Amino acid sequence: MGGLIYQLKSVRKDKFCIMSFLLPLIVAFILNFIGAIDFSTLSEFHFGVIQDNLSAGAISWLERYGAVTEYKTQEDLIDAVNDPSTNFIGVEADSNGIKTMLSGDEMDIWRQTADTLPALYRDYENAEEIRVTILERPDPMEGFQNIFIAATLIVAMFMGCTFNAMNIIEEKESGVALVNEILPMTHSQYIIQKIFVGFVCGGLSAIVTACICFRLSFQSALFMLALIILSAFVAALIGLFIGEFAENLMVGVVYIKVVLIIFIAVPLLSYLLGADGFALIFCNLIPSNATFEGIMSLASGTEQIITKDILILMAHCLVWFLLYLTIAKWKKKNK
Repeated sequence: MGGLIYQLKSVRKDKFCIMSFLLPLIVAFILNFIGAIDFSTLSEFHFGVIQDNLSAGAISWLERYGAVTEYKTQEDLIDAVNDPSTNFIGVEADSNGIKTMLSGDEMDIWRQTADTLPALYRDYENAEEIRVTILERPDPMEGFQNIFIAATLIVAMFMGCTFNAMNIIEEKESGVALVNEILPMTHSQYIIQKIFVGFVCGGLSAIVTACICFRLSFQSALFMLALIILSAFVAALIGLFIGEFAENLMVGVVYIKVVLIIFIAVPLLSYLLGADGFALIFCNLIPSNATFEGIMSLASGTEQIITKDILILMAHCLVWFLLYLTIAKWKKKNK
């Protein structure tokens, strides 16, 4: 028990670990705040017209597609269209209906709209006879927000890896590791001490992050808890490997960054590219891939494949734990 208390005191002194613990929480608050912002107006078209140049019917027709701003003179309209900070379509009356005006630096969708608008206006009287069904516009941030949340949770779970690796490396550099070797402490007690704090802190950071980002049912919350516990345990185990093999602090930091990049990049690529077959099997060799899939399934409300992800993580826990025991015994025997 005294060893665990000592490890907990080490967390307070390690700014790197404190930052790893708090950063996912800060990102979670930011993502939660962004999710409350309405981005629908950003995709709305903006038209500029000259006063008394277009008929009331034409202006009413334009307002169906976006906001309409009236200007007193043509020069004012041209200045508004040429403003580099806006995507603005100028509309003027023409002998055949209307004509559009662009500055040339607009996005492609605005250019296509400007090219199509005169033809649409010529046929709008016939279009009045067509029955129109307006579909609900999906939230453009919803899919990306879930991806960001899943990546943030993986970083939170990774805190255990960071702490364990940094703690072991610092003990080796300060000579504490040599003292540990002569203490009356079994190898299993040593492993428990090293895993416990990183596992608990990483799991706690991920749980708080999940509570901020998700509103889950009781069953989904249990699935999420299982994913967090297993993922945090695997991350803590990998931290032991990094601590054992890193010669010094700088090498350890490089190893941690490389592993973190792999933990985030592999599941992102697998999800975005729709990996299946052999590619999916290869991706599942990285523990975070199953975690990412499970989080995305819970975020979308589908829980069918959560059991598979949990089984994959359980297999990772067992394999990584047995591998660490084997390597540790081999190193002790050689010494």
